[in-house]
Amino acid sequence: MNSPQGWKVVSVADVAAAMFDGPFGSALKTSDYTDHGVRVARLENIGHLRFRDELESFVSQAKADSLRRHLLAGGDILFSSFVDRETRVCLVPKALDGRMINKADCFCVRTDRVICDPRFLAYKLAAPSSCERFSNSVRGITRPRIGLRDLAAFELDLPPLAEQHRIVAKLDTLFARLARARAELDRLPKLGRLLRRQALAACFGNPDWDRTELGSLLHGIEAGKNMRCEERPPTESEVGVVKVSAVTWGRFDAMESKTLPFDYSPPEKARIRSGDLLISRANTLELVGAVALVEEEPRGLYLSDKILRLVLDQDAKKWVLWFLRSPAGRHQIESLATGNQLSMRNISQDALRRIRLPFPPREVRQEMIGRLEASFVRADLLQAEAARACALLDRLEAAILTKAFKGELVPQDPNDEPASVLLERIRAQRAAAAPPSKAERGRRLGSAAG
Repeated sequence: MNSPQGWKVVSVADVAAAMFDGPFGSALKTSDYTDHGVRVARLENIGHLRFRDELESFVSQAKADSLRRHLLAGGDILFSSFVDRETRVCLVPKALDGRMINKADCFCVRTDRVICDPRFLAYKLAAPSSCERFSNSVRGITRPRIGLRDLAAFELDLPPLAEQHRIVAKLDTLFARLARARAELDRLPKLGRLLRRQALAACFGNPDWDRTELGSLLHGIEAGKNMRCEERPPTESEVGVVKVSAVTWGRFDAMESKTLPFDYSPPEKARIRSGDLLISRANTLELVGAVALVEEEPRGLYLSDKILRLVLDQDAKKWVLWFLRSPAGRHQIESLATGNQLSMRNISQDALRRIRLPFPPREVRQEMIGRLEASFVRADLLQAEAARACALLDRLEAAILTKAFKGELVPQDPNDEPASVLLERIRAQRAAAAPPSKAERGRRLGSAAG
């Protein structure tokens, strides 16, 4: 595609006054970090066109002085060497001008501002088309990345400087609107969680209902065996046991399983069937006691020693399921769980039996569960719509950036100095201002003597 009139193809190196990465190896170690001092820009700080100020890391002033060639200025472009689904690029905040050094894998581009507006280059590097081009240059297997030379060689169409300023101003306005829209959409998942909490409180919060222990409703609690297994789901010809993650996230996930030894035949009573109410007896404090109802019978899966089956009447299963997920149920589970390690807690069968819950008549339970599930459906739809809207905003952002770098976002002005003329003029000015070389000084002295 031909460049718009007045634009010129250049590399990042052509418009950079300086390019550098952060100190590697022993130059900056973990032990060098302090509680205060000079900030360090890390990969975690580089967001998509946003400097993430949440993570603060510091080194002493003396350490920073030894790394002065890595000192950042306000308006510098920070670029992550790791390229995934999008490029991570942002500007150094003005408030951190001269008060921050960059770390390894954080590339800095300091543009020559009489040639290139740093915000224009940052927007260009953040465009989806740029991510695709950088993705073709990544090297490495475990942590694929690009090198500073790849960034320096990256080519772009450079508009006249005045047009760069107009494009940036337009992009700033449009992206501010996108940011406001995203902020509003970000509230919807929180609203969905609030609706769920309110629905659960309404379902189980009637103070007039009698309370009973879960043990009085149970016909039994069943468990599998602790076996050495292969850490993969079983094939069609194999059998397996479920992991705690199979019931962790609200729905039963048969793929969260592992394969039993081929010479072991589990007891048939441990087979998982449709309609089973399963609960994890061991996990982190936030996840111990997670429950799920098996909707579709899995093939060849059995209980493990950490996944229990609560055996009770069919018409009570959903009521118990939802109560154990409610704030009141979670509070009791976490209070009854034992264990000294924060990473693993356990709730015994005896403790499960002691959980107290409201248990109104069957007709009331059915009506309340119907209301509760309808509320959850509405909350799910709300979050799904928010996710779709966010995806549309991402597509809109990509379309805006595409138009910007085709020269279609703002009007062009034929009076703008073309980028090629600007570059030649700047080079000529610099050549004239540069001190003469030794050879040139020699020639001048020779001419004067003659």
